[in-house]
Amino acid sequence: MEIENQHIQLSIVVPLFNEEESIGELTDWIDRVCTDNNFNYEVIMVDDGSTDESWKKVEELMVSNNKIKGISFRRNYGKSAALNVAFEAVKGDVVITMDADLQDSPDEIPELYQMVKEESFDIVSGWKKKRYDPITKTIPTKLYNATTRRVSGIKLHDMNCGLKAYKKEVVKSIEVYGEMHRYIPVIAKWAGFNKIGEKVVQHQERKYGKTKFGLERFLFGFLDLFSITFIGRFGKRPMHFFGTIGSLMFAIGFGFALWIGIDKLFIDKAGVLIASRPSFYIALTCMILGVQMFLAGFLGEMLARNSPNRNIYLIKAKTSNLDD
Repeated sequence: MEIENQHIQLSIVVPLFNEEESIGELTDWIDRVCTDNNFNYEVIMVDDGSTDESWKKVEELMVSNNKIKGISFRRNYGKSAALNVAFEAVKGDVVITMDADLQDSPDEIPELYQMVKEESFDIVSGWKKKRYDPITKTIPTKLYNATTRRVSGIKLHDMNCGLKAYKKEVVKSIEVYGEMHRYIPVIAKWAGFNKIGEKVVQHQERKYGKTKFGLERFLFGFLDLFSITFIGRFGKRPMHFFGTIGSLMFAIGFGFALWIGIDKLFIDKAGVLIASRPSFYIALTCMILGVQMFLAGFLGEMLARNSPNRNIYLIKAKTSNLDD
């Protein structure tokens, strides 16, 4: 029977970029594990604008295995775009993501599936407790994960691990853009999916090619963290953020200005001119910045209120008599 006519239990998403040497070995490994565990599955491989023969290899694999499906970008858009497109296409009850470089082991698939399906986790993130990476990568990774845990409140040791498992409902409810694939658990938490677990997984040394990521990803990662945190907390109420800061700054500036006026009028009438006092410029700067921050919040509030997505809320369930 064709896979399209069967209920798909498991979707495995593999974003790839210039991994022609490894994807054949990876798909054989996935097929062996899924067959041994009687999974009805699909593999969605997203070629992120590879310049080698990766897409040609995917097409060859599709001929011999109808469970393999492929999407090819015209140019390199990044891992987040690859995941987002794949998430729109998946049909399985459980969705597992893994990298194409063979550093993620498909042998972890059965337990990840079981944790989502039977233990009802929304997300299970892999934790590469023992890593085979150079110290220039492991130390920034530890710092990045510690900062993310502190800011997000999600207690994961390895937030950026490519090996993760999701309920289908999760990937159909979130949007991954920019470089936000690092923070899918954070995005999911803000969407209301709070049961997030972790599993120690095997990390393997890279067998082919070289890493596609440089040290700049850690700088971008921190910027993305603050971005996603702000959007999650204040995306629908920007006035609460900008207005609070603006009002506080204006109040400080106004307080300085009031004190300067009282001092000049009643205390030190023949003293230094107001315009010669440093406190006058501090007061003026605070009031100007306060007004600007308040206006930024006001404009943000107007944009949020007029956004076509302003009233899109994720509904978990409805009672059967709601429409009676």
